[in-house]
Amino acid sequence: MNKNFIPAQAIIREIIRENEQIATFRLELTNKRLPFTFLPGQFLMLSVPHCGEAAISISSSPDRLPLVDLSIRRAGELTTAIHGMKKGDQVGIRGPFGKAFPIEDFANRDLLFVAGGIGLAPLKSVIDHCLFQSGLEEDAVQSITLLYGSRTPSDIAFKQAIESWQKQGVDCRLTVDEKDSTWNGHVGLVTELLTDVTITGNTKALVCGPPIMIRFVIASLADLGCGDESIFTTLERHMKCGMGICGHCHLDGRLICLDGPVFNVSQLKKLDVMEFAR
Repeated sequence: MNKNFIPAQAIIREIIRENEQIATFRLELTNKRLPFTFLPGQFLMLSVPHCGEAAISISSSPDRLPLVDLSIRRAGELTTAIHGMKKGDQVGIRGPFGKAFPIEDFANRDLLFVAGGIGLAPLKSVIDHCLFQSGLEEDAVQSITLLYGSRTPSDIAFKQAIESWQKQGVDCRLTVDEKDSTWNGHVGLVTELLTDVTITGNTKALVCGPPIMIRFVIASLADLGCGDESIFTTLERHMKCGMGICGHCHLDGRLICLDGPVFNVSQLKKLDVMEFAR
């Protein structure tokens, strides 16, 4: 698919309601002859007629192409509009854009994913891809651990995916800030789950969620001995054009849409990013 300003049309093949605020839209290009592929960590520019355009992380694995998933939290005009759409409706997409997670560096590694809320979406693409590769490659990842925090039990998203991952051997540990009568699991911040996780020189950590969560998770990982070049996160702030033209995502001499959105902590420490200051 051309990475220009003209969106390609995509049809909504399926809608998965993750919780009251988040839904996953499974899309397929209407023109099946358009070349399209992506890597985990990249994003698409999604447009809805009369509602504008927004950058959305891809939440599915490239192994599922020609289908591609966008998990979207209802938060504004565009996202409210797509939440009101139904199977068979069409949207516009451009991309993929941005640098991906360094999947090649994850071979034979122990992967630790730490996510909060909708932050699990871009990491889901990595988890699904690694699980797919584990059945094909000799240098697949050694282990996958997921620490996932939500505000309440009803806010937990991606339940189908989490159940599938558990069946495939992923160590999934969930926590909520506020429990209800249905919850028998951990209550507290996702950083508290790190106390029971073993960090070694073989660990690679991928973190995504609210900025304040990312800040404290990275600090905790550093205290546990995880090196700056072994911790990755994704910044999706203020991206508008996705192509490095408008400069809206400019950050300390870098453009998030071109130089990111995936960065390791070593790279972030060279930028003026307040949430990563200690």
